[in-house]
Amino acid sequence: MTCRPNEAAIDKIVASCNGDIHGALKALLLVNEQLEAELQQLYAAVAVGAPWERGSNSLH
Repeated sequence: MTCRPNEAAIDKIVASCNGDIHGALKALLLVNEQLEAELQQLYAAVAVGAPWERGSNSLH
């Protein structure tokens, strides 16, 4: 069973890399690494009870 929205997202990502699947995978891995790093920062901030700055991009 395929999910068409996922297929469309995959097609869009590959197209943004000019059809280079290796490049698309590399880009996705880099984005995933960045998101994991941001998540770790969030976990660390919550663990120490850091105050939240509304409207800021302190994790970006």
